[in-house]
Amino acid sequence: MEFMILRRANQSTERGQQPPALEPGTFLKPSTEAVRLLRRGGEWSQLHGPFAPRELVAGFTLIEAASKEDAIEQVRWWPLFDSGAVYEIRDAGCPGNCHGFDERGTVAGNVPRRDEALTRYVIFIRSDAGAEADLVPPPEVIDRMNDYNEAGVQQGVLLAGEGLKATATATRVHFANSKTSVVDGPFTEVKELIAGYWMVQAASMDEAIAWAKVYPYPGDGDLTLEIREACERIAHQEFTPEMRAAEERLRAELLETELREAFKKKARGG
Repeated sequence: MEFMILRRANQSTERGQQPPALEPGTFLKPSTEAVRLLRRGGEWSQLHGPFAPRELVAGFTLIEAASKEDAIEQVRWWPLFDSGAVYEIRDAGCPGNCHGFDERGTVAGNVPRRDEALTRYVIFIRSDAGAEADLVPPPEVIDRMNDYNEAGVQQGVLLAGEGLKATATATRVHFANSKTSVVDGPFTEVKELIAGYWMVQAASMDEAIAWAKVYPYPGDGDLTLEIREACERIAHQEFTPEMRAAEERLRAELLETELREAFKKKARGG
């Protein structure tokens, strides 16, 4: 099974700090450089960042796991880096038969080609009531999206894309000091959620915006997109000896807390 792990943003990620847990994966530049596109009544408008951290994703990665429980366990033992991290575990895939793709290629066998001279931009489609209800678009709409994705890869524009299922099956893992907590969806703050993404490569933000505006999205109603510049690999922060020492201290505190809770439960006859 494939899951997308979204690193929710906070003040540290908005300052540009990049947790190594998302390597390999995609980390995003702070929202000071982000743009939101709003389609209302068929007309487009733009909002420029920064945006509230609680509404943002700082980065993401796709993982394979035997079950959601296995995915949760993997995330629980990722490098902590900062004690305020929140990771959202989502089932990958969109309703209907819209095909996700990445560097492994598309269902038609087209393989994205990275052009190092171009900048990578991630286009998030923000969630809404329809996405949270897992509404399935008509087959002809899905076919049009799949065809457009294939053409985008062939043209050297699209590098990856994937939908996300509603948060009814999602889970968040919260790291807080020496404790972790697991919270199951659905999550009610719909405007803070992501329903899917595309990664494009373009010469500028304006080019990425132009591409985003002509994509054949499911439905002609209101739509909110968020365009973020991705950090290149060289920009990722190394996991330094100091960070490793901090990680070991946090893990020791976490283990001590879990053991203490287990002893208390046993003493109560649990």
